[in-house]
Amino acid sequence: EAALKAMREVTGPVIAIVLVLCAVFIPIAFLGGLTGELYRQFAVTIAIAVVLSGFVALTLTPALSVIILRNQSRHPGRFFAAFNRGFHHFTRGYLAGVGFLLRRVKLAIVLYLMMVGAALFLWDITPGSLVPSEDQGYYIGAVYLPDGSSLKRTETVTQQVIDIMRSDPDAEHVVAFAGLDFLGGGFRNSAATIFVAARHWDQRHRSTDEMVGQLMAKTAGIREGLVIAFGPPPIFGLGNAGGFELYLQNRGQGGPKALAKASEQLLAELRKDPRIVQPLSLWRSRVPQLYIDLDRAKAKLLGVDIDTLFTTVAATLGTYYVNDFNKFGRTWQVQMSAEPGYRANPEDIGALYVATQEGVQVPLSTLAKIEYTSGPETLDRYNNVQAVKIFGDSAPGISSGQALQIVEEIADRTLPKDFSYEWTSASFQEKRSSGTANLALGLAVLMVFLILAAQYEKWSLPIAVQLALPFGTFGALAAVWLRGLSNDVYFQIGLVTLLGLAAKNAILIVEYALIKKGEGYSATAAALEAARLRFRPILMTSLAFILGVLPLAISTGAGAGARHAVGTGVVGGMLAATFLAIFFIPLFYRLVTDRRLRTDPDEFEQRPHLPPRRSPHTPSHHPGGS
Repeated sequence: EAALKAMREVTGPVIAIVLVLCAVFIPIAFLGGLTGELYRQFAVTIAIAVVLSGFVALTLTPALSVIILRNQSRHPGRFFAAFNRGFHHFTRGYLAGVGFLLRRVKLAIVLYLMMVGAALFLWDITPGSLVPSEDQGYYIGAVYLPDGSSLKRTETVTQQVIDIMRSDPDAEHVVAFAGLDFLGGGFRNSAATIFVAARHWDQRHRSTDEMVGQLMAKTAGIREGLVIAFGPPPIFGLGNAGGFELYLQNRGQGGPKALAKASEQLLAELRKDPRIVQPLSLWRSRVPQLYIDLDRAKAKLLGVDIDTLFTTVAATLGTYYVNDFNKFGRTWQVQMSAEPGYRANPEDIGALYVATQEGVQVPLSTLAKIEYTSGPETLDRYNNVQAVKIFGDSAPGISSGQALQIVEEIADRTLPKDFSYEWTSASFQEKRSSGTANLALGLAVLMVFLILAAQYEKWSLPIAVQLALPFGTFGALAAVWLRGLSNDVYFQIGLVTLLGLAAKNAILIVEYALIKKGEGYSATAAALEAARLRFRPILMTSLAFILGVLPLAISTGAGAGARHAVGTGVVGGMLAATFLAIFFIPLFYRLVTDRRLRTDPDEFEQRPHLPPRRSPHTPSHHPGGS
């Protein structure tokens, strides 16, 4: 009989909580873009888990309770008796606080508005970012020598950097690729890329960011080239490195020279700002080159075919594809090139011979003039416009969202009118997803309202539940701000979770207040009675959830950044929703039900003499009924 009575009281709240959590997460599972993919993983997982949990709570849990508690008639031990006495006094203090707010409605409203204002202020000042930076167990180093440097010279400088990296006790493996330009893409004799794998998190005392900082300090004395180091992107595939990436675009005239001038001006201004670290561009407009000035009239006069001449130069100085052949079960390419000793000096170009139409061999030195010049080694295009890629990162304590805003402000005041910029890689995704959090939160609040309106069959009662939602948001933002974290996608996922969990506490109180209102209690007395009876389950379930999430907030190792973002926000939000919101929820119920500010002292004691059994949604004709 006790189990059946308990089921009648909790069936409504359990169903409402399951529907609310599903209504919060299912809509955001259909969001598009990169953030939509991240939201979808959490949404589908939590929605399925909540449905299964609600099914178990309504079926298996009551049966198990009857079996377990059938013979539990003995009195609790000393510890539990002492705990119950202490909790009884704690409950009395809680009810005193609820009564204080019910008697001083205007003060309570002022305090609530101050809390909402603080939440809006924290939302505004909390820096934004796409995803937090992660210690992925390795970092990337890059070496750049002056343009035109030989591969042998690059290998010599790279070996010095490798020796410094291997001297780090936290570095386990070092792999170098001379001639590979990892950031710029492609191959250059004057560039090298080095991958450094750190030891396991349990075997080292520093993060990869600290290892990068130490490497930059030790390699500052290398004058032969530029040595930089950086972590990998937080999401694999979004760029080659962490930090920001943008393309500077020339939409006017001037060609590479104007592009080089504008990029140098922008980089100079970025380097002046201490909030931006290592702004650079790997594109150069004055790379040493050899220019072959062909005398086409003389070549035609001597009977030299121009295409044959170009093919000869390409086949000896570069590589020339001949054909394919099959061997050992594979297909091999045949490519022709001159021996390195015969293409090492500029004079070797003039020593090449080209056949005329009569078969006479003519040296190239008689047909062309070879001179030194300079120009861009490559010329990229972004959205079909001449562009230069610019890299950079934010200083410690500056989020990626703040860094993007700083770069935009500097670019807007520095670049000429014919130049523009476009974000790319992770920076592009971050700018594109800037409004996703507002959309997700808006959908969640709307769906919570509609589900509760259908549950209570009233448009006003869901407001009593939704007025408690800002407490969770305030607690989450306060925790993130105190810990120096940012408003990223993972934090926003935790914020959506908080909407459902904060609504859970309000639903438990409002549902039971409706039952007591239907039994003839006044709205104030019903709110107090619901607060007293639901205080313990709210506190126990919330603390269990907080302790379950706490390891995320204090975790270390792989993926700790994402876990900190989710765990810190959820823990802070649940603390506020548990220890602040529960004082205001009875007041919200009373205001929505009675729709007046003043509370009469007699309402605290208005209880029925013989409470009839009624459905929580059945209208009562007893005085003071709904």
